[in-house]
Amino acid sequence: MKKNIFSEKCILLLLTLIALLLSGIKPADRFIWILEISWIPAGIIVLFATNKRFPLTPLLYRLLFIHALILIVGGYYTYEKVPAGLWAKDFFDFSRNHYDRIGHFAQGFVPAILAREILIRKSPVNHGRWLFLFVTCICLSFSAFFEMIEWWVSVSTGEKANAFLGTQGDIWDTQWDMFMCLVGAISSQIVLCRVHDREIRKM
Repeated sequence: MKKNIFSEKCILLLLTLIALLLSGIKPADRFIWILEISWIPAGIIVLFATNKRFPLTPLLYRLLFIHALILIVGGYYTYEKVPAGLWAKDFFDFSRNHYDRIGHFAQGFVPAILAREILIRKSPVNHGRWLFLFVTCICLSFSAFFEMIEWWVSVSTGEKANAFLGTQGDIWDTQWDMFMCLVGAISSQIVLCRVHDREIRKM
């Protein structure tokens, strides 16, 4: 079992690094690319540092891989110009490219499982409604902190950060971002809790 998990981790890491390197070849905006993908190498370093004493469940590694790909695509094109989002905008007559909504949904969906795993394995809050509440609050706190990062970057760099903000003229963009994170955090806990619990018991 452990050997298979380790092999899968290596494959996911290799695929992430390949996608990251490819995205670094002529991204739409180098500055935005750096801002968007900086979470990925930081996360990889943390995972390496904690791998022996706190390995994660296979489910969580897969979710982190998917989240990394979402960030890489958004960083390469900028969220406003991701082709799939532009296609959906034209096809459904949307007012904007909604790819960033997917990113903020993932910002709740994936970290919810990470927070849940840490709380279950390392804290007294390891089941029931309090666990659900704590996980949701952690995700919303991170989402709010990310919005402050966008604000700080915007203040310090001016117009260069417009693509990083990704508001696309929507005055309620910040509220939508946090709402999508909330929906993602609640959804993942409801949909994945049983699978996640089974994998934690096998650790």
